[in-house]
Amino acid sequence: MSLDKILAIGGKPGLYKLVTQTRGGFVAESLIDKKRISIGVRQNVSVLSEIAIYTLTEEVPLKQIFETIMKKENGEQTSVKPKDSKDKLEEYFFDILPDYDEDRVYVSDIKKVVQWYNLLQQHNLLDGIQEEKEVVSDEEE
Repeated sequence: MSLDKILAIGGKPGLYKLVTQTRGGFVAESLIDKKRISIGVRQNVSVLSEIAIYTLTEEVPLKQIFETIMKKENGEQTSVKPKDSKDKLEEYFFDILPDYDEDRVYVSDIKKVVQWYNLLQQHNLLDGIQEEKEVVSDEEE
């Protein structure tokens, strides 16, 4: 599954999988407890494929960050946890993205990236990222 179908909903923990669209919004299923909820169009919803992290020169898509983490961790869970110290999280993220903008990327953002990566990895949804990349490179040839 691609990141186009994975959502972060403001005020709700974890990530959600888009199930279907309705007239007044859509139905999403939590990756944490599999409960389905109805989301109205007024709620703050972000699609993971549209999220990027600030660097000193550009914005790097979250998909690219996840790929880098996946390579570093050999496809396993991260070596840091979201509840680790600020310094440990920043050091880990610096290894992942050396030129990230420390003024605009907060520790809370780093915690979310680590938490989201672990959640996607736990549900085997990161395999889709690699498959998408292979399909695109096959089409380019």
